[in-house]
Amino acid sequence: MFDSIVAYLSSIDPILAALYATLFTWFLTALGSSVVFFFKTMNRAALDGMLGFTGGVMVAASYWSLLAPAIEMSEGEGFVKVMPAAVGFLLGAFFLFGLDKVLPHLHINFKETEGVKSPWQKTTLLVLAITLHNIPEGLAVGVLFGGVAAGIPEASIAGATILAIGIGIQNFPEGIAVSMPLRRMGMSRKKSFLYGQSSALVEPIAGVLGAVAVTFFTPILPYALAFAAGAMIFVVVEEVIPETQQDKHTDIATLGFIGGFVVMMSLDVALGS
Repeated sequence: MFDSIVAYLSSIDPILAALYATLFTWFLTALGSSVVFFFKTMNRAALDGMLGFTGGVMVAASYWSLLAPAIEMSEGEGFVKVMPAAVGFLLGAFFLFGLDKVLPHLHINFKETEGVKSPWQKTTLLVLAITLHNIPEGLAVGVLFGGVAAGIPEASIAGATILAIGIGIQNFPEGIAVSMPLRRMGMSRKKSFLYGQSSALVEPIAGVLGAVAVTFFTPILPYALAFAAGAMIFVVVEEVIPETQQDKHTDIATLGFIGGFVVMMSLDVALGS
């Protein structure tokens, strides 16, 4: 089945493929959000474990799908070869750092909002927090497909598809992580679902923009891959991990992280080889 998906995506325009791939990652967020139709609450330990899993997938994807290819396609030796990846990584981290300081948002386990002061409702701030997670994820998938469109040998449809699958898998618990707290706050099932799935609508937008940018400015590809990796690592360290360390289920979150890392690493190495 995987080969059939790769064959189909190879037969269409890579930018369109980037759109389809990020629509898939959005769909799995929506699928996770739909859990709210069946449950009003979820065990805190299970939610921490799923968030840990999300962090593990993102860290593994950052290296195996983004940083390693970025370094491999860079020219030169030693420090010269690693420089595009280092610069891109720093730019990605600082980009998310800036968004984190400017965009008003509220994390699941925290009482105080971050970013500039805003009169927005708590529900909106919760959705914006997960939206921050999803910007680098969509960008990462789009950049890889853009590399294919630009004819870069190190970029492949298979690699981009694997990354989309990994991002999609970890988007499922992200959808739950948005919709469940909203439901607990008294919001209706329908509204909780709509807010939950909307947090990932930014992924197709970021994916297409990333693909188009790399297509027209091919030399930026290693920088763009590392940029997405830096943004994802920032999200994990600043957002995901702290959210799982606020109660007594830290061990479960840690095991979830390890499981997510292994799953993403295995997908990339086994299917990408």
